[in-house]
Amino acid sequence: MTSDDIKEQLKKIKYPGFSRDIVSFGLVQETSFSNGTARVALQITSTDPHVAGFLRQEIDKCLRAIPTVTATAIDIEVKKTVAAAPTPNAQHNIRQAIAIASGKGGVGKSTFSVNLACALAQHLTNEGKPGRVGLMDCDIYGPSVPLMMGIQDRPYVEGEGPDAKIIPIERYGVKVMSMGFLIDENTPVIWRGPMIMKTIQQFVQNVKWGDLDILLVDLPPGTGDAQLSLVQTLPLNGVILVTTPQQAAASIARKGGLMFQKVNVPITGVAENMSYFIDPSGQKHRIFGEGGGRTVAEQLGTQFLGEVPLVPEIREGGDQGKPVVISDPKGAIAQSFQAIARSVLSEARPPSAG
Repeated sequence: MTSDDIKEQLKKIKYPGFSRDIVSFGLVQETSFSNGTARVALQITSTDPHVAGFLRQEIDKCLRAIPTVTATAIDIEVKKTVAAAPTPNAQHNIRQAIAIASGKGGVGKSTFSVNLACALAQHLTNEGKPGRVGLMDCDIYGPSVPLMMGIQDRPYVEGEGPDAKIIPIERYGVKVMSMGFLIDENTPVIWRGPMIMKTIQQFVQNVKWGDLDILLVDLPPGTGDAQLSLVQTLPLNGVILVTTPQQAAASIARKGGLMFQKVNVPITGVAENMSYFIDPSGQKHRIFGEGGGRTVAEQLGTQFLGEVPLVPEIREGGDQGKPVVISDPKGAIAQSFQAIARSVLSEARPPSAG
């Protein structure tokens, strides 16, 4: 049994409230093994008195699972911060942060995010709460939200030094921040994991979101650095999974849902995009199959939020920078998004809030 063997075993232990393990966080200062005793020294910074006890218990259980370990010696040094750092939600007064994820690309997730954000903004404006919806475009490699929202301006920075904040651009009652604002549209983003993590952290901590009822976070496809960075940086209240009816998309959306469940992010629901096409005679055609979204919702034990049809108006709205929820708010397509928005708001509010 070597020091590296012990560290490998300790990678199974996640720091409370995060998806990263204590080794990758750099908390393990020393490990050794002698005469059946595994020794571990940690150094953590926390104002929560329960964290050290929890980690001690988990480390002991983890190490005793090794046949050659008969005893453990665990030393945890706790460095307390001068004051507890506010969580991103408390810092910005964001009541609900909900990620929009798909797992698979090409299912219209960003289009869905934009229209849902606009639908939520319409509902809250009607309740006398304008400007209470935010949309954070974390699709680092293919940021399309600025185009779909018809935004050509660039955000500006308020203040100087460490207190400087980026002011998001407001459009259709939605406060928007996107990587697309910060790069040239002809410049491809070729980044490794740490750069992605840093950008997402800045979008959460250095953007002046203000008071929001809901912040939607449009994630890139997959279950990689961007997804894990967000979970570690912003306390998420839920995630909406977007899929098309076909089995390939639904299967990958389910895997994405399982990833979020593993890091303790509740699934708000599953939405099915491109569910059907209506021809000029009014007949529905299930081009991509049927029932994929409902099946994923059942498998994950969550609600099915609804179907969104495959129609030219949605694509045209995105290309023209005027989402269909804005261009035709009383149309059948907008009503699909409005119904999903009502479900999301209902889920986000306590029963007493009505």
